[in-house]
Amino acid sequence: MTKPSQELLRSISDEHVLRALMAERKLTRAELAALTGLSKPTVSESVRRLVESGLVADTGERTPGGRGKGRVGSFYSLADVGVALVVTIAPDGVTAECVDAYGDVVERVHRPISDPGEVGAVLPVVAAKTVAAHHVRLCAVSAADPVDRATGRLVQLPDSPFLVGELDPVAVLGPLLHGQVVVDNDVNWAARAEQAVLEVADFAYLFLGEGLGCAVVLDGEVRRGRSGLAGEISHVITEGPSGATPFIEVFGELGLRRPGTTAIDVARVGAADPAVLARAIGGVVTALVTLADPEVVVVGGSWGPSLLDAIRAECARSPRRVDVVAASVSAPSLAGARAFALESLRTALVDAAR
Repeated sequence: MTKPSQELLRSISDEHVLRALMAERKLTRAELAALTGLSKPTVSESVRRLVESGLVADTGERTPGGRGKGRVGSFYSLADVGVALVVTIAPDGVTAECVDAYGDVVERVHRPISDPGEVGAVLPVVAAKTVAAHHVRLCAVSAADPVDRATGRLVQLPDSPFLVGELDPVAVLGPLLHGQVVVDNDVNWAARAEQAVLEVADFAYLFLGEGLGCAVVLDGEVRRGRSGLAGEISHVITEGPSGATPFIEVFGELGLRRPGTTAIDVARVGAADPAVLARAIGGVVTALVTLADPEVVVVGGSWGPSLLDAIRAECARSPRRVDVVAASVSAPSLAGARAFALESLRTALVDAAR
């Protein structure tokens, strides 16, 4: 059996030390040894390498020592290693956050918008203001629009209620940072956040708000499809007031769209017959169960959870039953994008140590 190289062993030790500091913020070398299970000499060498590489710094704080109390210990923490940028593009505006490797939001800027067409001008201003005082290593973007998987561009589809247009977040944000820009739609990010709570490998996240969307998670992975447009459910055929009809058209027939748009008028949904809406939603759930076989269907969005009982009753009539539960994570799209950005930042720091 081939023994691991010294380089590999050093790399593993450095990762253990870095991740311990990410979790605990500051530790002495003795505490690092106890926490990681590494020997004290191994920890000392790792700390020396990480200090030399600029990833770890001596905080200047010391433990009490001397006069029978043992040796004085120095506290170490992460150096100024940079942040991750998290951006959400939504009907209520553009939000940008800087998240450090401890998971703290160290900067946040929000700019409301009155029209989706403003995003192209607002996005670079908000992002530049957020990152002005920070070294940004990477970025995660959540957009309330379909996203092209290959390019990260927003895609304009028929009946999409939040049409930003041909916006390219990668081109806008790339010059502001030193790493990758990952763009995905808001429902996929929301599903990632919900997955951390559910701990289920196969589920569907049905978003019912101003827009209609779905994320399908199979074997623990969000399935985005060839072009990234998996889960765009507006044109799934279901049962409406006039019979078989595309899902989005149900809301037109019920008079629940905002004038001149296909966006759902959330304030008026409560006045609609819940049985009619649940029947239409049940048809969509049946399609999801038939094609994806999820263990659970999570219902989120601004009005979806309020119909949970009616949706459950409708789904109970299906020959293939599935658990239907309400989403539990607040601000799920932001939470999902932030968690991804944090883990990506930590991985980038571990890679830098190598």
